[in-house]
Amino acid sequence: MIDEILITIGKGLVLILILMGAAAYMTFCERIVMARVQLRLGPNRVGPLGLLQPIADGIKLLCKERFQPANIDVFTYWLAPAISMFVALFLFAIIPFGDPVEIMGRRITLWIADINVGLIFFLAFGSLAVYGVVLAGWASNNRYSLLGGLRSTAQMISYEIPMGLSLLSVVLMTGTLSLPLIVDAQREHWLIWSNPLSFIIYLITAFAETNRAPFDLPEAEQELTGGYHTEYGGMKFAMFFLAEYVNILAVSSIAVTLFFGGWLGPGDIPLLWFCLKVAVFVFLFMWVRATMARFRYDQLMSFGWKVLIPLATLNLLATAFVTLI
Repeated sequence: MIDEILITIGKGLVLILILMGAAAYMTFCERIVMARVQLRLGPNRVGPLGLLQPIADGIKLLCKERFQPANIDVFTYWLAPAISMFVALFLFAIIPFGDPVEIMGRRITLWIADINVGLIFFLAFGSLAVYGVVLAGWASNNRYSLLGGLRSTAQMISYEIPMGLSLLSVVLMTGTLSLPLIVDAQREHWLIWSNPLSFIIYLITAFAETNRAPFDLPEAEQELTGGYHTEYGGMKFAMFFLAEYVNILAVSSIAVTLFFGGWLGPGDIPLLWFCLKVAVFVFLFMWVRATMARFRYDQLMSFGWKVLIPLATLNLLATAFVTLI
């Protein structure tokens, strides 16, 4: 039992270090992608090919002067970025990266925890991310920040409903809520071919849940000067920023796990296939941000309630009918 606990802790620490490094260099990749789309050069001075730019940014944020607004709720002000970061990292506890492997005669699973309701855990725990945003907006004692927090609350709650309905279709097709078992059910064919509409609905809601363009209304610079994190700087701002990119990795990993066979692929390189599939989704997030304009807030809410929710409901009913037949 002690060995299992130590192995789990070790896997968790390694995963956190990998996620922090990946999130830092996702900022570099996004700046490169956006520069290419907009016919600019992007970062290329700090280190060879600009590869040390994320490290320079981290040092800059660490060395920035600490400040906080007057008349704020200090505890909540400091708690908000910690909640966002914790929730984003904790989602990876249930994501499987490959088949179990044998190391020194011991069977090691390539996931932290395999719970039989993993999909419900993802939906339930992912919904807690809204608390970091809304508490940041409220605790900052700033009207623009408060508006950003309120926007995020309405947006994330609205788009969680069609996301849950789209994922229920996967449960109906596979008969399980366990993520490793859902991957095993795709050994013959990926679920994207069985129910592409569920994937499209999930992908749209994933953009909204991560507050990414064209759904980045909680931090609309032209309207809210920065939204919920206007009054945050230094490492507190960096925690919000890193949480956003870790969330992108999380929703991309879930999309790969549920619709694209997870780690399954030719050859005996499951972890590589998983990372390549996730990288495609991460690039899609960056591509959309560099391409599409932001919605108006009324368009955002109307699209969620009048289009996505009815569509996801009809898709779920159709999936249930076909599965029953």
